[in-house]
Amino acid sequence: MSAMFEHFFQCPYCWEEISMLLDPSVSYQVYVEDCEVCCNPIEIRPGFEEQELITFEALSIEQ
Repeated sequence: MSAMFEHFFQCPYCWEEISMLLDPSVSYQVYVEDCEVCCNPIEIRPGFEEQELITFEALSIEQ
């Protein structure tokens, strides 16, 4: 089992630095998390290769 690790990034809405735990055991993921500061939904897209983070996107969800 791989260890989760913390990744820091800026919220695409409020620009505050936030963090979340990422699971490197899944090579490509897409999911929605709410910003812990402004509560807006963020589409999260981490990509891993050999359990190393190679891509990361945090996108606003346009309504």
